[in-house]
Amino acid sequence: MGLFDIAKEFIKGELIDNIYCPTFGKDIVMKRFERKDSAIKNGAQLTVNEGQVAVFLNEGEIGDIFQPGHYELTTQNMPITTTLKSWKYGFDSPFKCEILFINTTVFIAQKWGTPGKVWIRDKDFGQVQIGAFGTYSWQVTDPGNFVKKLCANSAIYKTDDCVEELRSVISTNLIDSIGESGRPFLDLASNYKDLSQICEKRINEEFPEYGITFTKLLVSNINLPESLDKVLEERTHLQGLGGVDVYSQKMQADAMKEAAANQGGGGGMEGMMGMMMMQNMMNQQNMMNQQRYQQPQYQQQTGSMPPPLQTSVYYLAVNGQQQGPFDMNTLQQMAAQGQFTPQTQVWKQGMAGWAPASTVQELSQLFGAVPPPPPPPMN
Repeated sequence: MGLFDIAKEFIKGELIDNIYCPTFGKDIVMKRFERKDSAIKNGAQLTVNEGQVAVFLNEGEIGDIFQPGHYELTTQNMPITTTLKSWKYGFDSPFKCEILFINTTVFIAQKWGTPGKVWIRDKDFGQVQIGAFGTYSWQVTDPGNFVKKLCANSAIYKTDDCVEELRSVISTNLIDSIGESGRPFLDLASNYKDLSQICEKRINEEFPEYGITFTKLLVSNINLPESLDKVLEERTHLQGLGGVDVYSQKMQADAMKEAAANQGGGGGMEGMMGMMMMQNMMNQQNMMNQQRYQQPQYQQQTGSMPPPLQTSVYYLAVNGQQQGPFDMNTLQQMAAQGQFTPQTQVWKQGMAGWAPASTVQELSQLFGAVPPPPPPPMN
């Protein structure tokens, strides 16, 4: 650059010899150094405060990145920019270069939530719609990728500019994290911590291209459907009063009441089946508890663990839909209430296909124990 060119630079704006960025606002992620048409002179002083990095851009390409500290800008500490500028023998004239200051502090207590109800598959209830929300914290850990992907052309970049993208990533990974956790919906409320950690790990594994790291992700609440919320509330309350047996008795009474109230409308069977499924789940849990309690005594007597409890479970075909599985205790109660008949199609593992219950020896005994209809009233 000749003397005439240098004079032009002075006319447009003063030469820059001190480059720094004041402290950021709490929601500012990137701020571009305001230089207007000014040029940077050789030996200019660069100050990068703690919690910042300075990224040099030359015609849209990432140049040198400076960590916190004080620098004198020369070719010795600007190797990338020197290459981009083709300074073979150093530079003595002012130059123009974009400088972006990046906030590398942690942005805490950012809120996220699913955009609406999302469908999740549960091993107990099949497809269920849920909503969830919580908080997250994040920071820029790769300034180069962050600038390339998100803010290279911005004068200022705030947390609100990427909030929708981050929330979408969290919601998507939450669905996969629930499946990976293996937790049934009715147990999710007591396992938010584990679910949060799984989701945080998944996101950080899939999100490095943006130069961002999630330092903390918390699931604060999962909104279950109203019907499941009631089941969870009742189960928690009744188990506190009397354990599994009280809860099973309550469900059976509710099922009989609902069936009686909906006779002839088709709703009784659906209500009964739903309640029976829940009761069957609790019966199976009760058997597991009994097995666990009996193991120490058995092991003490024999020196080995007891064999696993064997129990038959059957699936039913009701109105063209599969129901179950149900254990023998549940089927006996259903038979006594007229919800399970000899003509009901059944199947269990090992059977070649569906068959009437009356043709299965193990089940036929259930119907023999059912009392006949009461006699008509005497005049």
